[in-house]
Amino acid sequence: MENNEKWFAKYTDSMSNNVDIPHISLPEMLQNTINKYGNHEAISFYGKKFTYHEVANMVFAFTSALQQSGVQKGDRVAIMLPNCPQYVVSYYGALNAGGIVTQLNPMLVERELEYILNDAGAETIVVFDSIYPRVKSIQSKTQLKNIITVSLQPSGKIQEEDDTFESFLAKQNGQVLPVDIEPEHDIAVLQYTGGTTGRSKGAMLTHRNVVANAVQSYEFFKEEIIMGQEKCLTVIPLFHVFGMSSCMNLTILCGNCLIMLPRFDLEEVLQTIKKEQPTVFPGVPTMYVAITNHPKAEEYGIDSIKTCNSGSAPMPVELLNEFERKTGAKILEGYGLSEASPTTHCNPPFAERKAGTVGLGLPNTAYKIVDVATGKQEVPIGELGELIISGPQVMKGYWNMPEETAVTLRDGWLFTGDIARMDEEGYVSIVDRKKDLIIASGYNVYPRDIEEVLYEHPSVQEAVVIGIPDEYRGETVKAFIVLKSGKTATEEEMIEYSRKHLATYKVPRFIEFRKELPKTNVGKILRRALREEVLKQ
Repeated sequence: MENNEKWFAKYTDSMSNNVDIPHISLPEMLQNTINKYGNHEAISFYGKKFTYHEVANMVFAFTSALQQSGVQKGDRVAIMLPNCPQYVVSYYGALNAGGIVTQLNPMLVERELEYILNDAGAETIVVFDSIYPRVKSIQSKTQLKNIITVSLQPSGKIQEEDDTFESFLAKQNGQVLPVDIEPEHDIAVLQYTGGTTGRSKGAMLTHRNVVANAVQSYEFFKEEIIMGQEKCLTVIPLFHVFGMSSCMNLTILCGNCLIMLPRFDLEEVLQTIKKEQPTVFPGVPTMYVAITNHPKAEEYGIDSIKTCNSGSAPMPVELLNEFERKTGAKILEGYGLSEASPTTHCNPPFAERKAGTVGLGLPNTAYKIVDVATGKQEVPIGELGELIISGPQVMKGYWNMPEETAVTLRDGWLFTGDIARMDEEGYVSIVDRKKDLIIASGYNVYPRDIEEVLYEHPSVQEAVVIGIPDEYRGETVKAFIVLKSGKTATEEEMIEYSRKHLATYKVPRFIEFRKELPKTNVGKILRRALREEVLKQ
């Protein structure tokens, strides 16, 4: 407790919490690591190893090829890939060309993808070959000019007018035109907060935002992380801001190795742990649940793991204890959001961990709990209010959305929309989501996205979506539907209909038909009443 009080006194006062954030771009951060750890292993992918020098050569080639293809400073370059070496090369190559990376979930369906590409104004996309047809089918409705496909194994022929990753690299001319990047102002990443027409917002993360979050994370975990010596098991997707920051960028800052897997397959993960012996494993609770419940998990050498950074959903205490017993690792629960690059809080590795909390603020991060009504009055310790944050990781604003930006960023503070409380030592507990966000298996699901699709079904009169507790996914999606008079539909029919119009992680797992839905006296559907009803069952 004494150590925690010393830490809290040092870091919760924003004026005394001054970790030096270097004034550099992300490509400069990578170059610094290459200069120090060029011969160290940077990436391990299904037995293929790449040193930092080898990654640098590929980044250089990709940058040159982008410039030869007309990409200039400020152009948006979309990446729609699973975890693979090409992701890292595309990300840093695009940034090195002065581009703005637009990260896309490979599970997005055509209408979701079309909206984001048009909103971002992306003219170039790097896409996994298996979903190339999805992109090609909407190309004419977007500004896309360059489509670059990535294959992880021999696959079918791509149409001649588009490039494979290898043929695109061959377009380089051996030169990279220098680009002047101002870290404080120039955007590095557009991180979209949802994924459907008219609802998704692109958080503008500057180079400084993203570099700062990597540096803040290292400072917070430096007692656990040895530069140039760790291996980070990277299963959480890099297109997710958590994976981007806590896996890719933090690992690169430290000159450590990314052990990359494109998806979470339990047996594959365990075999990889056995072979590669990772020491760091950022993840979401569903991953830790699966490993803990495997009857022979300990036979795979999972005790090589020292540190686990858990995010996206609350971690059950019993699970945390059992996983730590089997691995000897520490699970450190944290909190973040796209608008903050993303990490703002975590349970400290150097002081008391408090189960059920998201811990303390990272270095250089100020935070407080304010009244929900006005957002101007700080509430007393232990009382509920909205969590607001200030720090170098906080976004520049929303892309082309000045009104939404003005609501979220006020007087130098990021209003998170999350209801929380703080204890006397500064530990924060997230209690509810002001915006009704559902987090299923680590993915952000916005009820409105699903409701809009359900309302398009000819038999649906009313629909409302909530998140319900799920032992494996953390939360899962349930829809309540009122059918139009004289119309019929089955649960299976509605789920199948949803699959055609929504990414897999958004599809309702449960459908309940009702004659009416609870409403306020002005006719607004009471989502909270349905949640409370489910929790009582």
